[in-house]
Amino acid sequence: MQFRIDGRARRVLMSLATGLALALAMGGAAAQAFPTKQPIRLVVPFAAGGGTDVIARVLGAGIGAELKQSVIVENKPGAGTIIGSDYVAKSAPDGYTLLMATFAHAVNPSLQPKLPYDQAKAFAPLSLVGRSPNVLVVRSDRAFRSVADLLAFAKAHPGKLSYGSFGNGTSAHLAGELFKRLAQVDLTHVPYRGSAPALTDLLGGQIDLMFTTAASVAPYIASGKLRALAVTSPRRSPAMPSVPTVAESGVPGYVAESWYGLYAPAGTPTEVVARLNAAIRKAAHSETFSKRIADEGIVVIASPPEELTRYVAAEQARWGQLVREAHIQLD
Repeated sequence: MQFRIDGRARRVLMSLATGLALALAMGGAAAQAFPTKQPIRLVVPFAAGGGTDVIARVLGAGIGAELKQSVIVENKPGAGTIIGSDYVAKSAPDGYTLLMATFAHAVNPSLQPKLPYDQAKAFAPLSLVGRSPNVLVVRSDRAFRSVADLLAFAKAHPGKLSYGSFGNGTSAHLAGELFKRLAQVDLTHVPYRGSAPALTDLLGGQIDLMFTTAASVAPYIASGKLRALAVTSPRRSPAMPSVPTVAESGVPGYVAESWYGLYAPAGTPTEVVARLNAAIRKAAHSETFSKRIADEGIVVIASPPEELTRYVAAEQARWGQLVREAHIQLD
């Protein structure tokens, strides 16, 4: 069977094809020209002055330099990072509003059954910027010289040792719960509203140990007030190469990392995502960023977008299992 197209129909089809080609070309040109307006907003779902805020500002400056565009950090703290995340999720998908996500991003779906956004569908991944360990610390006047010493005491005196955290459901809390589960010891969790009061009580002897960021305890380790027993990463940290990992210290399989990743709202054009990813990767590998994060122990990844999706999915699955099995709830 043969079909004949008359002259009028042929002209209509050619017009439609030309229009489609022009639209695609204009869309591609617009994406390649990104960014064309000021500014790009990098939302940090924590208060100003914290570790994530500082890292975001240094990285944002680098991204801005690569794009020849101003990048403004906006702090939107609250509800365990949900307020800032929700703001980005509901922003225009044009590449001008970005989210600095951390450990909480992977844990919130397990702790918060009714998020105001569908995490699996609300964000477009840009890059896994880097990963860093927490550090298991005790006061220097304690007899614990190693994780083995700590475990021996904990097993001989169940429930007597206490560990502090930044609050229920935080990375410090879950790091402690994972330690308890894998090492099969009984430790008492003491939640605080932030890292500063927890560190104050650790130094004052009100609690016995903490899993916390390298940056927050580096000055106390250097001054001899605290002793680092282990890092929580799968490999030793370049910031503390002489400190063993928890896994190699007698708790096989233990890993509890902090991480930093960037997202845009879902629906952001793929060409814009690619442009942002390229800028993020250059900024993360810059000398300026490397110097700033040296004390944090951050290992720069600066991955393609799909690596962030894979990593966060794995983190969400394993921490979700721990939250369920340990019956962890927010305050």
